[in-house]
Amino acid sequence: MRTLGVDPVHGTRETFRSLLDVMSRPGTVETVADPADYAVVSTLVDHEVRVATDDETLKEALSAQGRLDEVAPSKANIVHARDHDFLDVRDCGRGSLIEPSNGTTVIYRVEGLAAGSHDNLTTVSLSGPGVDGTAVLSVGLPPAELDAIAAAQSTYPRGVDVIFTAAETVAAIPRSVTIERPAEQPASTSEVA
Repeated sequence: MRTLGVDPVHGTRETFRSLLDVMSRPGTVETVADPADYAVVSTLVDHEVRVATDDETLKEALSAQGRLDEVAPSKANIVHARDHDFLDVRDCGRGSLIEPSNGTTVIYRVEGLAAGSHDNLTTVSLSGPGVDGTAVLSVGLPPAELDAIAAAQSTYPRGVDVIFTAAETVAAIPRSVTIERPAEQPASTSEVA
């Protein structure tokens, strides 16, 4: 989607590979095209996906390509949120016990993203499939939003898959992962994107 600054062939292919990496290794951060949220949406949204977004530029670009089937966040397959107040992630579809993969994928644009802990971001500990012991991820969202994400993923195998984007970086927390916020924010050990 060139209008969004994303090469529709090479950019989406590289973004897809990065998404596979971050989904299979929660807590890792990968680099994609900038802006990362547009690269992720361009990669994931096709003509059969229902979308919710609060981004007018993205709506126009998807509509111009016939790829915008706009619905409320609670009915969407993919939710793109520039502002976390746009949705209550706990209301998003979580799939079913028979088809847990039908849960919503939520793409957040955040102010910062870092593997490890970072003083200016909300730090969470991740455990579960793809994580060797525990992974630490720092995200530019309020603690209450990360608590809401944890609640939305508390019905495993049902839940939401979450992708965080900041500038040209991306990280993910799939529905199979347990999220906990440490009682104290540890000292900074990684640079923010």
